[in-house]
Amino acid sequence: MKLSRWPRLAVLFAGLSLALSVVAVDYAEARRGGSFGSRGTRTFQSAPPTRTAPQPAAPVERTMTPNPGPSTTNSAARQPQAGPLRPGFMNGFGGTMMRGLLIGGLIGLLLGQGFGGLAGMLGLILQVLLIGGLVMLALRFFRSRQQPALAGAGAPMGYARDETPREAGGTGGGFRIPSIGSGSAAPAAPVSEDISLDQRDLDTFQHLLAEVQGAFAAEDHAALRRLVTPEMVSFLSEELADNAQNGVRNEVTDVHLLQADVAESWREDGRDYATAAFRYESRDVMRDRASGEIVSGDPDEITETTELWTFVRQSGGDWKLSAIQEA
Repeated sequence: MKLSRWPRLAVLFAGLSLALSVVAVDYAEARRGGSFGSRGTRTFQSAPPTRTAPQPAAPVERTMTPNPGPSTTNSAARQPQAGPLRPGFMNGFGGTMMRGLLIGGLIGLLLGQGFGGLAGMLGLILQVLLIGGLVMLALRFFRSRQQPALAGAGAPMGYARDETPREAGGTGGGFRIPSIGSGSAAPAAPVSEDISLDQRDLDTFQHLLAEVQGAFAAEDHAALRRLVTPEMVSFLSEELADNAQNGVRNEVTDVHLLQADVAESWREDGRDYATAAFRYESRDVMRDRASGEIVSGDPDEITETTELWTFVRQSGGDWKLSAIQEA
């Protein structure tokens, strides 16, 4: 069945409209940049739910913090180590001899020696098997004689056998526990401990919400370097560069905080961290940089957003934004 010209044009127009709508929606969603930044050792952990953000936050997608993942050291220790493969009887010299005898027997059959030649070959094979068995028994006997020399190797990993008499301060043949820090032990991860915040910290977080939004909308890189961590500066600058390359500008105005609470706060490695849940409303649009026309969003519509912002400060310094997660 053939379509007439107008139905074909209608189908083509509908397809183009659908494609443009998908591109527009994707463009509007991509400007947020997803969840990115660092929460220290808790970067890949979910923040506790709060009244403001009862649902789990989106996991951090872009971060410069290494992901420890599952411990590969312990799992590797639990797996049996694959030692060198021992040559079987059919490998090496024994295998070569057996193959030679088999080939010789077959040649004897082909030359007309008949069953007698085959019987002789079987007799030789039996002799070789007996000799090989005796050699293997002898090797096992000598290996068992060498085991006492390795008695000290049975000590647990990290312990050393001490033959010093007890009168001289030794253990008299027991195991001595090595001192902490000896050897090539991996450095311990920073210890994380919960801390409490006061009202001044909460007020600072609310001010940073509006200041960071304003600095990003104004494309003020100097203000961003003052308000956020260097890692966040790189991510936000990358997003601003993408907007400039596409010829658009993201405007977030009339930011009004509706509800906020702290999900968790902790200290690690000399730094204080705090993750706060924000529910705020704003006017969020994307404008063309040249003409100022609206590319996406509605300037008359107030949108509501819920996010988790993590702040960090060093040795009692100023709080800075270190991560944003969509809730």
